[in-house]
Amino acid sequence: MTAAAPAEQYDLLAIDTLLSSDEKDVRASVRQFCDSAVDPHVAEWFEAGDLPSIRELTKALGDLGVLGMHLDGYGCAGMSAVEYGLACLELEASDSGIRSLVSVQGSLAMYALWRWGSDEQKAEWLPRMAAGLAIGCFGLTEPDHGSDPSGLRTRARRSGADWVLSGTKTWITNGSIADVAIVWADAGEDGGIRGFVVPTDSAGFTAHPIEHKLSLRASVTSELVLDEVRLPESAALPGVTGLRGPLSCLGEARYGIVWGAMGAARTAFRTALDYSLTRQQFGRPIAGFQLTQEKLARMNQELALGTLLALHLGRLKDSSGVRPAQVSAGKLNNVGKALEICRTARTILGANGISLEYPVIRHLTNLESVLTYEGTAEIHTLTVGQALTGIPAFR
Repeated sequence: MTAAAPAEQYDLLAIDTLLSSDEKDVRASVRQFCDSAVDPHVAEWFEAGDLPSIRELTKALGDLGVLGMHLDGYGCAGMSAVEYGLACLELEASDSGIRSLVSVQGSLAMYALWRWGSDEQKAEWLPRMAAGLAIGCFGLTEPDHGSDPSGLRTRARRSGADWVLSGTKTWITNGSIADVAIVWADAGEDGGIRGFVVPTDSAGFTAHPIEHKLSLRASVTSELVLDEVRLPESAALPGVTGLRGPLSCLGEARYGIVWGAMGAARTAFRTALDYSLTRQQFGRPIAGFQLTQEKLARMNQELALGTLLALHLGRLKDSSGVRPAQVSAGKLNNVGKALEICRTARTILGANGISLEYPVIRHLTNLESVLTYEGTAEIHTLTVGQALTGIPAFR
């Protein structure tokens, strides 16, 4: 029986040589955490459709330093975009739901506070969120408005010195276990689309878990209902009005997905490679057949190219900055290629490819959600198209 592939076969193009020692240390720390705290349990969480110890897990992630790790101050680690990307890759190599937990906490809820919040809002929430002692969610998507957030129906109206919010949000990660929700609402003549910091124990706020998911099952997904939720003036994010606010947060989260998708793809590829070296058919390992080698070569090529693309965008983000269309190109490419890699890996595993004894089918079904959240493939295609032609084609 042939042994599993040695480590150097996993990185044929020596991409590791492009990383600094600090970047490798961050990656190793997150990988060690996932090996001990996530991987032994995640298949059971997925099968059960539950994260039974999510507060303990979030606290452990806070202790690790990955919650809001790319932000400065307020207990955040202040790490680079590449280091954050590598963390996302390792988290999603375990499961997309775990990366989503970290991404929604740090790149959506915390980033909204950090970028657009008042000093008081930041001081109240960011240290606890960075430590994993408070969980946040991000309320933008609605039952009738996903790709077109400009049409959102959640309303914010003035009532004396207060704001009153009414509306419904759906497909909200962390929603039913969150301590604070960043909710985007249309304030009409009082400022258009505004962000609000909503403690989830506010009167009129309820959250209900979304059941019967067949994807991202190791993740809490919820519907938020705001029924005349009264908030003080200080609950409004003062730093931004209009869609620029939520879209800036989505850009941060999408950047993490560019890396994370390659984590899911890496796990699928390595599983398929190892399996092909040990699975015997017709008296030899299936890795010795030309059709299997063609699949492995193509998977390795797309994994390497996607990882290099993520690294390039990370280097841009850390130096001159990265444009939204560049992040869209990264998400569009990497999630699509990750799906192809997982589907090909499934064929190499044969019937075993649909068993939760192996991680491939779990990653494959998770990526079906990743393909459409934080912007569908169609929206990112049109974003890239507009960047190339200068002509918007969304309507």
